[in-house]
Amino acid sequence: MLKGRESLVRLIGRRRRSPLPEFLAAALLSPSHTTSHKADDAGAGASSSEAAAAGPSSAGSPGAGEELVACPVCGDSIRGSDYSVNTHLDLCLTRGAKRKLTQSSLLDFRFSKKATVEPTLGSLNKDDKAENEGLADGDVSSDGDRNSDPGSPEDSVTPLLPGCLHGSPDISKMHSSIPSNIVLPNAENDDAVENGSSCVLSTGTTPGSTDACPDMDSSTMVAVDTVIVGRRFRENIELQEGVAITIMRDPQNAKDPDAIKVLYAGSECGQMLGYLPRELAKVLAPLLDTQFVECEGFVVGLPEQQVDNVPINLTCQKCKDDNQTYEDLRYRQSLWENFLGVVRNGNLLRPNSARYQENFNTMITDVMTNHPHLFSDKETSFLGSFSSLSNDGQRLFVRIYTRKGPWFRVSSISYREISDVEHAAMELKLAGYIEMLSCTNVPSEYDIKEILDVLSVPEMKEILKELPKDNTNCTRRHELLSTLLSIYNNGTCTSIPKRIVKWTGTCIKTSNMADELLWRVQRLFFLNGEQDLSSFLLVDLGLVKFPDYTCSISHRIFQERNDLLEYEEAIRVAQFMDESLDNDNMDLVSRCADLSENRLCAMLKEDSSIAESPPFYSCFSPTWIYSKVLTLGVSVYERDRRYSDAIRTLKMLLSKVSSGRRRGYWTLRLSVDLEHMNRPTESLSIAEGGVIDPWVRAGSKIALQRRVLRLGKPPRRWKVPSYADSLRRNIKEVNIEGRPLNCEIGAKNVFYGYDGERCGVEQLALQYYANEGGGWQGTHSEGGIWMTIFGLLMWDVIFLEVCDVFQSKFQTAPLDFGTDDFYKSRKDLIESQLKRIQDGMAEEMLISSWELHQGTSCRGVNWDRHSMADLRVVVAGVGGHRLALLLRHLALDYSSWSSGMPDLLLWRFLDERGGAEAKLVEVKGPKDQLSDQQRAWIFVLMDFGFDVEICKVSLVSKGR
Repeated sequence: MLKGRESLVRLIGRRRRSPLPEFLAAALLSPSHTTSHKADDAGAGASSSEAAAAGPSSAGSPGAGEELVACPVCGDSIRGSDYSVNTHLDLCLTRGAKRKLTQSSLLDFRFSKKATVEPTLGSLNKDDKAENEGLADGDVSSDGDRNSDPGSPEDSVTPLLPGCLHGSPDISKMHSSIPSNIVLPNAENDDAVENGSSCVLSTGTTPGSTDACPDMDSSTMVAVDTVIVGRRFRENIELQEGVAITIMRDPQNAKDPDAIKVLYAGSECGQMLGYLPRELAKVLAPLLDTQFVECEGFVVGLPEQQVDNVPINLTCQKCKDDNQTYEDLRYRQSLWENFLGVVRNGNLLRPNSARYQENFNTMITDVMTNHPHLFSDKETSFLGSFSSLSNDGQRLFVRIYTRKGPWFRVSSISYREISDVEHAAMELKLAGYIEMLSCTNVPSEYDIKEILDVLSVPEMKEILKELPKDNTNCTRRHELLSTLLSIYNNGTCTSIPKRIVKWTGTCIKTSNMADELLWRVQRLFFLNGEQDLSSFLLVDLGLVKFPDYTCSISHRIFQERNDLLEYEEAIRVAQFMDESLDNDNMDLVSRCADLSENRLCAMLKEDSSIAESPPFYSCFSPTWIYSKVLTLGVSVYERDRRYSDAIRTLKMLLSKVSSGRRRGYWTLRLSVDLEHMNRPTESLSIAEGGVIDPWVRAGSKIALQRRVLRLGKPPRRWKVPSYADSLRRNIKEVNIEGRPLNCEIGAKNVFYGYDGERCGVEQLALQYYANEGGGWQGTHSEGGIWMTIFGLLMWDVIFLEVCDVFQSKFQTAPLDFGTDDFYKSRKDLIESQLKRIQDGMAEEMLISSWELHQGTSCRGVNWDRHSMADLRVVVAGVGGHRLALLLRHLALDYSSWSSGMPDLLLWRFLDERGGAEAKLVEVKGPKDQLSDQQRAWIFVLMDFGFDVEICKVSLVSKGR
């Protein structure tokens, strides 16, 4: 993957479905778009004409002669420049926006159901039905079996929560806690095991009761009320109420290695009834695998429908084993307590649609309470109207918004909790939340590409048969799609849209306005593109637990609405570039890079709003996003050997962006590209400047230093740099031989291990060190185990109450984590923790942190990969002094040093009293070389006193 693309994809998150805004479409898609740049130094600055062409975002904050004015159409405040006013008026007049004489805020607005009879889908589309009468839709399977939830309350609309996740709307001081009833729509999966169920603890109380729960840690038996899922695959087996059942592990299940089957007890053929819910199986499977529990149960009742989930009661009892060791007992007891904790928390209850709505409303309310200045009156009213929709309307919208889509056939939507899908769809259409496609509403060309995905292969074949030209040779789906699109685009048959609707019937999708606003709400709520509404579900099911911390906010991330709009616009450009790379359209990729360059040059002339905010807020600025787009653009230029364009872009980035850890990468690439252009003297000068740049660190600095030594030989340079001896230090090496299993170029090396089994190069090295290499134990962890140790020992530091770093209760690290501000804001506490570690208290601190926070999400901490015993051995073997130096190094610059650590961490015991030592090993296969980041880490570890070496694996010589 191109350098910088993975980072850009994470930033974009969920792609927006709505088309580009008109001004962006004009800049990126206009056929008259031309670019002209000087080959070398045009990036040093942008001309005034380029700044003017940069669109509304380049205008910046209103200065002298440029005031905020009110739009006469919609009433929004906009910049007073001619470009901004004309562009905004064009958009307003295009969409027919009208300003209301009075407008209430979200909190003041009172919503109520309309008493009038609203039109139905059938009344508006009766002509469509007459035309479509007799058409079958048998090729499309119903969504009901897969997506419907049992037992959803229908009697009332879930009220909007009066508060918000941040508590008080006062932005100067906000304290936050997650409501205990937060849940969100269930993630979809075709596997039967995925479907959730209700599962509650029953300890002498009525089944289903969770109110009276005694101390269960010492319990030896627990009763759980749950259900059998996946019945649609076993509906031919007759059920009987009260019949005994048993369970059996199914570790070979392709979709869930924790799967647990439910069988008839005593059945000779072991008739399978279905599965336990996945969330229950996740905590029960380890207990069954270790033979720590025995389970039996019975069918509580019969469902109304044959394929519905079957309620059962399951009794789990601990088994006694007098031969188990103390460590085994502790491990099994921890599994048992984890199981009891999940059951006690009531997180196994399957979320129903009413709770989905509650969480959806919670997210909207939280954002609108804490960020009201970022929405216009029209947008506030639109989002506030969601709570006035009926139960069916809210549930239907949440369903289609969280699914892939974008188009859905109304005839194929079947949810038990939605009593009338057609009426709910019409209600959403009138409210502006969805778009509807019918015979009276023919799709545009853009919509045709999306709606074709709804058609099945037989339906597309039938449409082609109806066309005058014979196009029936196509059989595969992608061939049929391409044929239909080409026939429509070349004008051969303009009636294709109507023919499509004839087969699909009425279809619906989320409206552009709803999609845009809810994308904004979701981004403001989670503050990143990697999290979405499923985070609520993960918390509700007990699969993810977020840490406890206090949200104390004194500075807004987005001071003004225009700041947010420019940020969103930059993400749209990033998304468009990512899509252009998917389509291999290099012309559009270049246009995105050119537009980003123009916007970046114009915006960096004024950064007054950024200066008032904390430095770590810079990642929410459009300039930060445009610089990421240009970083990816440089990778594209270099791949295509367009070194002149890469040099121009890199020079511009280095001249405009004066801080940030990406300066190291930019400087290195500029030096390399200049050498590609046969300009070694300039390349050397760039490398020398990068070495003394305080923002150039870790591997980038080592790489530039090595370039200076290589390029700076006489007669270019006579003086040897002071760091030359440091770079030429000898690194201890160990050479071993391995028998290769494959010799393919570019493929991962596979060897025969010392035990005769296939293994990778790292496993081969581990086997060597375990035997001939000195009897070491170890793990192939790279930096993972060190990040885990850092997170556990610095837990209180990471989640210390610091102003503005926590703004959502779904964070696994503060916003300044990985920046220079992290150490500066917590220096006293960090040094205090390091002093305790240096004094030999690391193991005690590690045990305490593990017991207090086990299972809680924290960036860098991997609870499943590393055991407590391994971590304790590592801490003891490394020693307090060296460990404190390493952790301080990470605290000072976590982002620059979180990768590139040696592959293997080895340890061995020195005596019976528990003394231990540790070694770090970087493993290199045939023809592999050390990267500059790995070299930087080895030098740092050597300076700290670690035992570190390189293990080179070569091929077995022919004579052996």
